[in-house]
Amino acid sequence: MKNFYLETNTLKDPKGEMTAKVAAFLTSHGCRVVPTYEDADCILVLGGDGTVLRIAGKSFGSGVPLLGINLGHLGYLAQIEASSWEEDLLKVIEGHYDIEERMMLSAVTGGRKMHALNDVVISRNGPLRTIRYGVYVGEQFVHTFHADGIILSTPTGSTAYNLSAGGPICTPGSSMIVLTPICPQTLNIRSIVFGGSEVIRIEIGFSQGSDDPGATASFDGRGDILLHGGDVIEVHKSSKTTKLVRISDLSFLETLHRKMEDLK
Repeated sequence: MKNFYLETNTLKDPKGEMTAKVAAFLTSHGCRVVPTYEDADCILVLGGDGTVLRIAGKSFGSGVPLLGINLGHLGYLAQIEASSWEEDLLKVIEGHYDIEERMMLSAVTGGRKMHALNDVVISRNGPLRTIRYGVYVGEQFVHTFHADGIILSTPTGSTAYNLSAGGPICTPGSSMIVLTPICPQTLNIRSIVFGGSEVIRIEIGFSQGSDDPGATASFDGRGDILLHGGDVIEVHKSSKTTKLVRISDLSFLETLHRKMEDLK
């Protein structure tokens, strides 16, 4: 890789010092820093996982792989740690890396289509009360959840909000969609894991009161869409993937173990 586009979280690098160091390192090793990701061999992301998710949405469909330098906290997606960025970046320049393709979700509602690498989250909007969410797979009715919200997660996103809500962790290379209710009004509701070929429809229930505050759908924490009673959002596996540059020899389970240990 010789052409890099830099995407920086300015909250993590407010003075741009790290960005300048990375740019100087690249040029000193015969690489170019290009002005747009369309001209790049790699999008180099300086920030945390949130920054990686943002640029994954911004560059959706481009096919340009992403590589993150972790300036955040956990960094499941941002693989390079700030303490070893020069050594790891040199591996990439010299061609010592692999490319992983991660499943994405596409969601359609009201004529709008959105995409997500981690998750589609549908949650209440307004007063603190639960909403009814009717879940269908294709035309088959599955269940009505009374909950604060619903998370539809990819395997990549299974270690994010899904995990915090009690959902299962999935191997990132697998093809599946995990549905996890947020604070369901019951004692025995668990996550449901669907195959990646399934089309999942969520129907928003009408409020019991005269007002209809509805719900909000967000996609990797961005692009909020307001939904009302009777609205339907359809979620399925996207035909596009996000490509991530992989330089570590650690397996997913080894990486997961280390990240979990860091939380102790």
